[in-house]
Amino acid sequence: MTTTQAPPRPAISVQGVVKSYDDVHVLRGVDLEVEQGSIVALLGSNGAGKTTLVRILATLLRADDGAVRVAGFDVATDGAAVRGSIALTGQFTAVDEILTGRENLGLVARLRHLPQPGQVADDLLARFSLTDAGGRRAATYSGGMRRRLDIAMSLVGRPPVIFLDEPTTGLDPRARLEVWDAVRELAAAGTTVLLTTQYLDEAEHLADRIAVLHEGRIIADGTLAELKALLPAPTIEYVEKQPSLEDVFFAIVGPGTTTTEDAS
Repeated sequence: MTTTQAPPRPAISVQGVVKSYDDVHVLRGVDLEVEQGSIVALLGSNGAGKTTLVRILATLLRADDGAVRVAGFDVATDGAAVRGSIALTGQFTAVDEILTGRENLGLVARLRHLPQPGQVADDLLARFSLTDAGGRRAATYSGGMRRRLDIAMSLVGRPPVIFLDEPTTGLDPRARLEVWDAVRELAAAGTTVLLTTQYLDEAEHLADRIAVLHEGRIIADGTLAELKALLPAPTIEYVEKQPSLEDVFFAIVGPGTTTTEDAS
């Protein structure tokens, strides 16, 4: 007899989530699902509610209404299990600049009660190309290196779901590319990533699916191709292509990534 295998449950499930602050309605019934091992970009302008939604998913804020499950756990009734299954990297790094990169990672490993924290730190330094800088104080790191270290700290304990809230805010173009590479590696290893960003090119380069949050609601959700299909058929015009500022920047400084010897 043939058995039908049930589809895998989503890593993140948001149904009808509402959140208000007094008379300000931030989230007005948000629905969103994120498949396991995928990268979903949540787009929205400032004040759209992106960070509020992430804080609800991370159990840092309680929704007024709706249902939310992360890694199979209800955020309202099983917050401890949710927190044990996630990592959150905000807009500003949680790196202690007085400690070395290795000490930062080892500290988080000890806080999570993991065996062999030094080995955990060394493995993550290698994964994020920071081994040579592991013995240096984080204050000497470039912006891209510091953000990579921040993401590495989030991965201590191998959480299956990670929230990246505006992870490249304030970074230069090269540092942004370094973070993009790190995010791709996360998904390739099976980690589910929910990425909030204001940068359209960031979503275009990284996300498997893109959700647009506007005035407290998801108004579009799909792959890049699906979202493009919502527009009228394009007209074909032949124009002379001029290099963008990004093209000029990388032509001048070279295409390579920042080395671990670079200082901020």
